[in-house]
Amino acid sequence: MSDSVLDFALRAPKAELHMHIEGSLEPELAFALAQRNGIDFPFASVDALRAAYDFSNLQSFLDLYYACADVLRTEQDFHDLMLAYLRRAHADGVVRAEVMFDPQTHTARGIPMQVVFDGFLAGIAAGEKEYGISTGLILCFLRHLSEDECLATLEEAKPFMQHVLAFGLDSSEVGHPPSKFVRLYAACRALGKPVVAHAGEEGPPAFITEALDLLKVNRIDHGVRSVDDPAVLERVARERVPLTVCPLSNVRLCVFDDMRQHSLPKLLAAGACVTINSDDPAYFGGYLGDNIRAVQAAFNFDRTVWYQLARNSIDASFASTADKARWLATLDASLCAPGAASDSNGPLDE
Repeated sequence: MSDSVLDFALRAPKAELHMHIEGSLEPELAFALAQRNGIDFPFASVDALRAAYDFSNLQSFLDLYYACADVLRTEQDFHDLMLAYLRRAHADGVVRAEVMFDPQTHTARGIPMQVVFDGFLAGIAAGEKEYGISTGLILCFLRHLSEDECLATLEEAKPFMQHVLAFGLDSSEVGHPPSKFVRLYAACRALGKPVVAHAGEEGPPAFITEALDLLKVNRIDHGVRSVDDPAVLERVARERVPLTVCPLSNVRLCVFDDMRQHSLPKLLAAGACVTINSDDPAYFGGYLGDNIRAVQAAFNFDRTVWYQLARNSIDASFASTADKARWLATLDASLCAPGAASDSNGPLDE
């Protein structure tokens, strides 16, 4: 592996498009918030909590994820969580963060929607001031709940629409196909916002097709199973459907047994618009930089691949045209920096 390639991949300006803010809750912060809020936390220590991060599938992760989210109670808690993530993202070269959050996880516990939004927005403002990161909120619905419950959440969120960048769909994929949420997504699109959805992680390639045809999504979150159906793979490549791939998450949730088995090289070879993201970084082994290091260790990509991945992330973001142009100009300049053309590792040789 060339250190200069890795340095370029880490420093290049990029967007993170698939990161659940509740999934960035580090054990140390979880314990601090539990103490601040007087919560009887079900783990004896930080080490005991980290030891619980051994997942056999998505559901085993979600069970712990929801238990830990219970420490988030006040506006300050949500502020602190957001700012902690943006600090880490800045260190990994992130200039644009499109952050997913699950209001139903909090409102179901009696936390007012106003508290959630105010806390996150305060954290975003602090992150922009301190680190210059442009950040938008993706309001995600929990797919293991009913469509009617999700529609009720959408109605509850309407007073905050000026703060919502886009809508998404997350939680348990198996047993909850995109077709379950046709009315919900029609209502979301009617509000003039972009829509995204998790599909093709644990679910089959057919879920990707449903998300595109029935929900009319702008991006597919994950999408790594598209390689299992040549027609689906050809379509996402031809239509330049962005795939927000989360490599470490896929391995930790046993979608792939090993990073070297990941479908990422096949997706790239097919011409898919792939982006690299961290998903739930506190639980899955690291933030965006850690994902980049793990991918590079497995596949030894060259600089041109990392440039394309960074460019894809900016192109696929919902940022303004002017912001995209500014970040892409910086990315192009970094590619043309002295020594930038010295790497050639044949990244897609399979």
